[in-house]
Amino acid sequence: MTGFGKKLSINVTCLSRLVSFLPPVTPVLNSRCRYVSKAAVNTQADYDYDRPLMKTQVPGPRSKELTKQMGQIQNNTAINFFCNYEESRGNFLVDVDGNRMLDVYTQIASIPIGYNHPALLKVVSDPNNASAFVNRPALGILPPESFVDKLTEGLLTVAPKGLNRVQNMACGSCSNENAYKAMFIWYRNKERGTSIPSDADLSSCMINQLSILSFSGAFHGRTMGCLATTHSKPIHKLDVPSFDWPIAPFPRLQYPLDEHVRENAQEEARCLEETEDLIVKWRHKGMPVAGVVIEPIQAEGGDNHASAAFFISLRKIASKHGCAFHVDEVQTGGGATGRFWAHEHWGAEDPADIVSFSKKLLTGGFFYRDEMETDKPYRIFNTWMGDPSKNLLLAEVLNVIRQENLLAEVTRTGKALLGGLYELQAKYPNLLSRARGQGTFCAIDVCKASVRDKLILQARDNGVILGGCGDLSIRFRPALIFKEHHVHMFLNVFSDLLAAHK
Repeated sequence: MTGFGKKLSINVTCLSRLVSFLPPVTPVLNSRCRYVSKAAVNTQADYDYDRPLMKTQVPGPRSKELTKQMGQIQNNTAINFFCNYEESRGNFLVDVDGNRMLDVYTQIASIPIGYNHPALLKVVSDPNNASAFVNRPALGILPPESFVDKLTEGLLTVAPKGLNRVQNMACGSCSNENAYKAMFIWYRNKERGTSIPSDADLSSCMINQLSILSFSGAFHGRTMGCLATTHSKPIHKLDVPSFDWPIAPFPRLQYPLDEHVRENAQEEARCLEETEDLIVKWRHKGMPVAGVVIEPIQAEGGDNHASAAFFISLRKIASKHGCAFHVDEVQTGGGATGRFWAHEHWGAEDPADIVSFSKKLLTGGFFYRDEMETDKPYRIFNTWMGDPSKNLLLAEVLNVIRQENLLAEVTRTGKALLGGLYELQAKYPNLLSRARGQGTFCAIDVCKASVRDKLILQARDNGVILGGCGDLSIRFRPALIFKEHHVHMFLNVFSDLLAAHK
């Protein structure tokens, strides 16, 4: 990427509280069975802490009390612990009991450049930006004067290949929900040859019959339309009615990928054949597939990968049958795989018709082709349609990514992380298997769900925050500023936990 913004000068006086380190602490675990690796040089910016510091188990007493109070107001059953975001810094999250933890999960993959990054604090403290934070407009009808410039300077500089337009939204679910609507509208306009609906269209629209094809193991959100395409965990869909839309099999590959090329190619061919059969079947049912939606790496469903050839072939099948092709990059977008968009790894000339995003991009939305533009108001619409303040922050995030060459850093760090996971699964084959990843977007399977969950809790009590996904997987979702020495911090803690496992 070129044409980067000017480098920021940090006001050290204003940020002194954020750049003052706490005293060194003793290691959380003993060193009886350390992970043996060459320590990386610590080149992290000075706003990062140097190591975890644990004072209590997690959740600690203050977290437990706040969780109890929350239970009197709303459902609290998903709360892990309460956080002190003012004291959190860089790759480290601090909780309300003073525990400082290396965060390798980052708010479910949504913190791009760490906690309290000085560049973002400067954006917030700039008086010229105050209006964007104080006044939240209904962007679809009353956007601010600077809105076009901010989109051009921010989101459009990272537009995926072939996608010239972008629609802001607030979160991943509403991004996908409205992307589905855009595909339906595009499909019907294509059928009728015009964007002007007939009387018959208007009279029959309440029982409109179209579908979106999704894949087993997918996660695309929790709103009603998105839930119809989400198939990762039963709890997401329990008691909620769903549309009768086709669900194709996602390849279940064997790892390492380069050792199972023939078997994996056969599995992908099977899934592609079944996908095409489903598109034909649903057309015959009178519910034609308007769009195909897929994640470049199935995240919530278990970090399931497929080859570039699979995705390129799937794209061709969608085009052959007149279906839009929607790539959901809500979790994979923003650089975690070493490319800004995970689908860039495919090397495809025409990768998608729609690409949705959120999480690391701080705002939600979707990029789309010119022909998928609607020509009538309120068809793709809600009150806020994003947040101008998030666009300001995103523009600065993009500056930091470019200035610090963070995508190359992610590639280097990812190799260290995946290499460490390979070593640990070789050392503990009864516990670990199927290490996999692109960049720092990595995962590994644990022998049993109960053991996986126990390891995640033990890691947290020893200063490392991890996340689970799928039935057996631990997923790694660090910020883009995660370095090799942070990898070794994690590996040392995790190695000790594995060695102590009974």
